[in-house]
Amino acid sequence: MTTSTSRRGARQALGLILIGSTGIQVSSAFAAGLFDSLGPLSVSSLRMAIAALILCALFRPRLRGRTRSQWTSIVVYGVAMAAMNLCLYSAIDRIPLGVAVTLEFLGPCAVAFLASRRIREGLCALAAFAGVLLISGPGGYFSAAGYAFGLGAAAFFALYTVFAEKVGKDDSGLSGLALSVAVAAAVSAPFGIGVVGRVSGQQWLVLAMAAAIGVAIPYAVDTIAARVSNARVVGTLFSIDPVMGSLAGLLILGEHIGWAAVVGIVIVAGAGAAVVWVSEPAETPDGTREDAPVIGQVPV
Repeated sequence: MTTSTSRRGARQALGLILIGSTGIQVSSAFAAGLFDSLGPLSVSSLRMAIAALILCALFRPRLRGRTRSQWTSIVVYGVAMAAMNLCLYSAIDRIPLGVAVTLEFLGPCAVAFLASRRIREGLCALAAFAGVLLISGPGGYFSAAGYAFGLGAAAFFALYTVFAEKVGKDDSGLSGLALSVAVAAAVSAPFGIGVVGRVSGQQWLVLAMAAAIGVAIPYAVDTIAARVSNARVVGTLFSIDPVMGSLAGLLILGEHIGWAAVVGIVIVAGAGAAVVWVSEPAETPDGTREDAPVIGQVPV
């Protein structure tokens, strides 16, 4: 694969993840308004269930003809989705959205760093990590439980990043993603069943919006992005999330962003853009060019 092809895939991934990140952070900000009446875990659960219905109706995933390896990837991807969302919503309930999303980004940041084989790619991930520290740095936003849930979301976001590539490249369509979201809905269902009877019509509309633009569309574009690039590139491009989370917190929830966070946002955004330009195929011993390594080839 040529350098231009590799960079084209990275640019496509950047555009896709930008769309997905915007949807996730905006929907999270609006969904936070339901936390007081329904609870963060119930909101996350019901949102995931609606998203599963949407995706399964659109892609009508087949159950037969899949290998054990494919089913393993689908299930792990789904469990990672469920746990990531439950942890993130629990964090958002305790600390500002921008800080919670910034902590969550440490997961894919670690994936990008560990999967890099060139110094400049590793430096991009380290720069993004430095920006993350500035965004969530000393600003009085500390909650032990909030940070614990944020770091838990980070761990599952790392797993999500890895298996987005596996599911994306195992399936020619998005039926594998639909099944993964169905798994996520099943895993998180116990947290939402108890409140179904007291959800109002207006609340169902908010949940449906959050499911469509915060789960169905973003997870679809994330999976496609991982297909056209790889987990390392996608992991670094998820640096857009803290930026979007901070902006959504400011514009929708009125959360203040200090000067250090602004500097961090600029650094994180720059690191995410830089990976597009430094991403190019590696050279094999015989002098030919090959695509950048996938996560499965690197000890994590």
